Amino acid sequence: MTSSKRKKSSLVEIQSTLSPEIDEIGLPTELATRLDLYPENKRRPVNKTLFKNDYFQLTYNIKENSLNISSKGELVYSAIPYDTARNYIQRAAIQYLLYPEAARQYIESHQENLKTYLKLSIFQVTNKKVDEHSSEVIQAYNAIFEDPLFEIQILGRLLQHDETGALSANLAGKFLFSENVKTGISGYVSEYLNFVVQLTQTFPIMTDGKGVQLLKTQDQEGFMSDRYLTLGTDIQPALALLPQDVKETLERAIVTTKQTVSPNNRLLLRSEFGKELSEVRKKYVAHSVDPRELEHYFENVLPTENNHLINVVSDIHTIDREFAFTNDHFNILVGDISDSHVVNETIKGLYVIGNHDLANVLPKDQNIENEEREKWQPFFKNRWFQDLMQHPDESWSKLPIGNHVYYERVKVELEKRFPKMHVLHNNSIIHNGIRYIGLTIPVVLVRRKKALQKFIFKALTQLLNNEYDIPTVIVSHTPLFNELSMLSPKSTAYNKEYNCSELKIEKLFEEYNIIGAIHGHHHIPASSGRYKMVTFAGKELFVVCSIYSKLNTGFELMNLINASSMKDENLEIE
Repeated sequence: MTSSKRKKSSLVEIQSTLSPEIDEIGLPTELATRLDLYPENKRRPVNKTLFKNDYFQLTYNIKENSLNISSKGELVYSAIPYDTARNYIQRAAIQYLLYPEAARQYIESHQENLKTYLKLSIFQVTNKKVDEHSSEVIQAYNAIFEDPLFEIQILGRLLQHDETGALSANLAGKFLFSENVKTGISGYVSEYLNFVVQLTQTFPIMTDGKGVQLLKTQDQEGFMSDRYLTLGTDIQPALALLPQDVKETLERAIVTTKQTVSPNNRLLLRSEFGKELSEVRKKYVAHSVDPRELEHYFENVLPTENNHLINVVSDIHTIDREFAFTNDHFNILVGDISDSHVVNETIKGLYVIGNHDLANVLPKDQNIENEEREKWQPFFKNRWFQDLMQHPDESWSKLPIGNHVYYERVKVELEKRFPKMHVLHNNSIIHNGIRYIGLTIPVVLVRRKKALQKFIFKALTQLLNNEYDIPTVIVSHTPLFNELSMLSPKSTAYNKEYNCSELKIEKLFEEYNIIGAIHGHHHIPASSGRYKMVTFAGKELFVVCSIYSKLNTGFELMNLINASSMKDENLEIE
């Protein structure tokens, strides 16, 4: 028996040889030496301040070895209660600095959708119904491009619209300039831009408006510059468009100066308006509508075709019986593709079963005499199946583990709908030299973790089949366990008990050439990242979670596979 158990160098170690001088705790010297500048760092064991101004701060989490930009708390992001667009607007601000013309083109491509939002916004304010050709809508649409800070906000709202679905609450404050000036968001955007420009001009830092990373090499700066603000970013085209006071502030970003604030971007400070905002929030009555209910009012203006060679996507949850995208290559569909009876006879690749698939294949007709219903008759005696039929959301925690005969029946039904897909129910295929193992883990079962991990070990042992050297990717709808999950520990869905406690599973990862894992289920926005590198069982693996949205019709897996192959080749040379 031959083994591919080899000593693997991590990507982090390889990169660190090219990085600037790194302090013992993992920071470049010019940042590490700043720890002593802030007395509060002596009281904080984990989150250390590295840089701050009046309203924002850069902190370093020692435990997670991560950087974060956050508000210090005095500056209010938005007077709109429960406004969830902050990260999208921050991303939009960075993209506006990088590509102001492309930002405007993105907004203009959504003209019809914007006019729909503007009609609804005008109705909210005036109780007057207008059409898209009315002077009120045209005037409101043109106003978007008259104030760059408002334009940045609109770009952020559209990014949110394209990723999470149609917006419905407090539309006037979001889309009408006359109402938006009362929200304080423009002031927040102005100060945020001031901080990130000063930060990236002073330190080896890059940011895309959400994530913050160390800029380790000049090559990395060139590679990442299309999405990240860095020292080398040319922001002059964007500066020429910004209000004069904002422009001057950014041009002097390294020098601390006080600027006259434009009336349109006055700052909303908690010390002045905190009590009033708290009262508004307390009295606020939520009136958001499920985005899927509003979908038919809006047009998808983004491409629905991609050419990824290995296209990974999950959790499409189609409700209109139309497949959401086209790809003529190899697709990895990681479950929960449809909440309606979608049929696609052309898409190729592999499919693993998700929890919504278990309910979606069932007949909608409750007549027990229905012929289609007869095939499911053997399962009616099970309480979990009765719940699955009538109240699916109440059934997830009761679902059987592993190789249950019901899952086999679901597999057969999915194969009818997607005849060119390999539905992997605890099975494997090899595609272009890579083995894909598909495990049926439709939901996270923390309370039955021991039984679940016993099943995972047994299934992997059987499917790996003593073939140690084949590069292998494990695909399951829910993550195998926390160590191979994209879900953040900060998420309310995260459960620290869902860790790998079965040492025999870890041993399999050590012995076999497993290069990565793919999952779905947790609706992690693609903008938060679709993959990461983790260390498990003493080696580096990729983890991918690519949740569908209009902005994300799939993730190209080929790049990670090629990177894994290159690492293996380098190790063989050594």
